[in-house]
Amino acid sequence: MTDKTPEKPFWEIKTLAEMTPDEWEAVCDGCGLCCLTKLQDDETDEIVYTRVVCPYSDTQTAACSDYANRSVNVPTCVNLTVERVAEFDWLPDTCGYRVLLRGDPLPDWHPLVSGHKDSVQKAGVGLLAIPVVVDRPGLDYEEYLMEKP
Repeated sequence: MTDKTPEKPFWEIKTLAEMTPDEWEAVCDGCGLCCLTKLQDDETDEIVYTRVVCPYSDTQTAACSDYANRSVNVPTCVNLTVERVAEFDWLPDTCGYRVLLRGDPLPDWHPLVSGHKDSVQKAGVGLLAIPVVVDRPGLDYEEYLMEKP
């Protein structure tokens, strides 16, 4: 009799630093919450969230419509790295990277767990659960403040 114990998935046995580029990208649940425009108070450094997304954010899918060029199109769009996951406490608590960094299991709605990309939307998580506004010239961000998602 052979032992057919299934191997644990990569996100349960590897650290974020040990993941391949494809595994790293798969940890992103695609919620799009990191794409919300955030404001930082000059005096307190407090970060506040708005319901505003950049014009490259697809409001039907929560995906970036030009992901490969996101940092060129929007210079304030940051490239998420292992080091930055720890320092970017403005990322939502549900962010797969932050969840794994804390040592917690990915939620049942995460596509890696559910096996379905639409499980994020069905769980009511992410940009698609928020009435977002696409950024445009002259928009007053303070009119669209919200609590941290």
